[in-house]
Amino acid sequence: MSKRIMVVDDSRLVRVQLEDVLAGTEYEIAAYCRSGEDAIARYAEVQPDLVTMDIIMQGMDGLDAAEIILKEHPEARIVMISSLAYGDTFERAKAIGAKGFIDKPFYQEQLVRQFEEALA
Repeated sequence: MSKRIMVVDDSRLVRVQLEDVLAGTEYEIAAYCRSGEDAIARYAEVQPDLVTMDIIMQGMDGLDAAEIILKEHPEARIVMISSLAYGDTFERAKAIGAKGFIDKPFYQEQLVRQFEEALA
């Protein structure tokens, strides 16, 4: 059975890259959100196994959105995906309960390994 991913990223390019990289794996994109606000609103409806969350987006950033989702849904599994790989960003992501952090650009092996760890 495939695992359902909610992608939260304002870049259409990232959506296409994720679709390409996840093709042939046990992961499928169940929903795509272009903002943190949209992700918060749709999480309960989609009930994904895993969320990939960009950090820098228009409106609410991904760290704030992840924090709200995790407060409302403590069982949520969120992996941050960003080119913003600073130590304080890693620390905040960990502190709010993110299950992993992937740097852009990403590769299939890296994604699948992080997803497996987040779902374990």
